[in-house]
Amino acid sequence: MESPDPPFQEKYKSLFDKYYSINNSNDLVIVEDCKLPLIDFSRLTLGEMERDECKREIAKASQEWGFFQVINHGISREILERMRNEQVHVFKRPFSDKVSQKDLNYPPGSYQWGTPSAICLTHLSWSEAFHVPLVDINSKTNLSTTMEEFVTKVSEVAHKFAEILAEKMNGGNNSSNFFKENCLPSTCYLRMNRYPPCPLSPPLHGLMPHTDTSFLTVLHQDQIGGLQLVKDGKWIAVKPNQEVLIINIGDLFQAWSNGVYKSVEHRVVSNRNEERFSTACFFCPSYDTVIQSCTEPSIYRKFRFKEYRHQVQMDVKELGYKIGLSRFLA
Repeated sequence: MESPDPPFQEKYKSLFDKYYSINNSNDLVIVEDCKLPLIDFSRLTLGEMERDECKREIAKASQEWGFFQVINHGISREILERMRNEQVHVFKRPFSDKVSQKDLNYPPGSYQWGTPSAICLTHLSWSEAFHVPLVDINSKTNLSTTMEEFVTKVSEVAHKFAEILAEKMNGGNNSSNFFKENCLPSTCYLRMNRYPPCPLSPPLHGLMPHTDTSFLTVLHQDQIGGLQLVKDGKWIAVKPNQEVLIINIGDLFQAWSNGVYKSVEHRVVSNRNEERFSTACFFCPSYDTVIQSCTEPSIYRKFRFKEYRHQVQMDVKELGYKIGLSRFLA
């Protein structure tokens, strides 16, 4: 019976033969199991004082961490468990079925694995994923029905947090409507991730260090750890909690907020013995949307999202990694 696992060692044999070294040479220290700031979403339904304090905590976490956890987010455990079970079912298909997207109602090219642009092992991501635009999610299969329920709820949460962060920036008239008007199902997408066990020692990246090319990313992960982020110059491990959503600031929000909210570098470290699953929703605008800092003087020059995405893709293709916002300084 064909294995569901992508043939990493066959596909990237030359990298293993020539470059077997995964030392990042950046002297960043790993501190295990750090607890991210925790936001209770239900507090936004309470009295004015409680709501204001909750909003202040959201803005503070976005400035100091760029990441935070959300409890009482309104997505039932039943939906989250169904989402994971359906996701496991899809990823357990034979590898060739996933490549051909046999019986899957996703756009061509939705299935991705490894890192085609990798020029050394530090650039290789030991993972596979389905990238699905929200507009292409429909109720044709059990998975699609579950995805539809999941993204509907997650979109509500993301838009609420974007509205709060815009409000706290005082970014001009109608600033809070900017995200509702520009982050639409036709421009946002969902990514289902699977990180197979990595037999190598030490393990490779499940996802290489990067920042997100989005306004906001909303993540739900299983009980297997591996997500790490940079805080105060050190890599720290995020303790997994299946009850919470993790929200992080993307590059576009950092640019829009003029550097107030931080898009933080993060990565996933693969596990030698256990596979890991996660689901992420990326809230992005249309390619024609102009990204402009809401305060002056601006750190970043004005740019269209299409230009930014193109520059990121060119850097990854030519260098093997993303440069990001430093390309767009004023």
